[in-house]
Amino acid sequence: MRVLVSVDMEGVAGVVHGDDVHPGHPEYERNRRYMTAEANAAVRGVLAYDAHATVVVADSHAGFRNLLPHELDRRCTLVRGKPRRLGMLAGLDETTDAVLFVGYHGMAGTPCSVLSHTVSGASIARVTCNGRELGETGLNAALAAHHGAAPALAAGDDTLTEEAEEIAPGIHTVTVKWAHGAGAARNLHPDEAAARIEAAVPAALEDRGNVRAPRFDGPVDLEVEVLKPGMTERAQLVPGVELRGPRTIGYRAEDFVTAHGLVSLFAVLATAG
Repeated sequence: MRVLVSVDMEGVAGVVHGDDVHPGHPEYERNRRYMTAEANAAVRGVLAYDAHATVVVADSHAGFRNLLPHELDRRCTLVRGKPRRLGMLAGLDETTDAVLFVGYHGMAGTPCSVLSHTVSGASIARVTCNGRELGETGLNAALAAHHGAAPALAAGDDTLTEEAEEIAPGIHTVTVKWAHGAGAARNLHPDEAAARIEAAVPAALEDRGNVRAPRFDGPVDLEVEVLKPGMTERAQLVPGVELRGPRTIGYRAEDFVTAHGLVSLFAVLATAG
């Protein structure tokens, strides 16, 4: 089997503050190791289920250069750096059986959720596809399903696991911390968090056929609400983009892959200097 492990940072045990996830801060350097440890736990869980599995790990936080390559399990391969096709799910293709979301966080606007945001906390307030609101977990679960892969597991704080279970019924989840607010949480010990992720993966892979992931077949009506009216201006230079409200841009995409890519593009354009 082939499994993609997409690893973000805000949902990792021990991470609670913006300084924790920003390169250049001492806290970030420590949390890179915690992020790498949770990635390794997922890899071990996959290989415990299928010793011959191909495991691809996608570094999926910020500039996509956070995981420590020399500390990763040598049995996986690493997708690192940007820009790249499919963003947080780079490495996904039609041969992928399952996707695991590790270190994920709640969508923008989620109350009492650690470091919640969608794609870019500096620009995106809300994303809908055919009227359905999706955060990063929902967007990536739908992208996995579009390629025939099951979003089998999600790990992060309790608001993330609740969101994942709502957006993709049947998905297995691992709560590694319980949010006390946007910048506070009760955390598992990093070793315990990794142990729980590793233990949960085999059952998640076994049950992957039961996940009811969101699917968008055919054209997708995409709406992206940004934080400030001026953030819509560069996006309107893209042919086909409409201004649908003071802070909302819309686009009728031919398929979900196109819509998914445009969300990332709009986030970049909204914050361009």
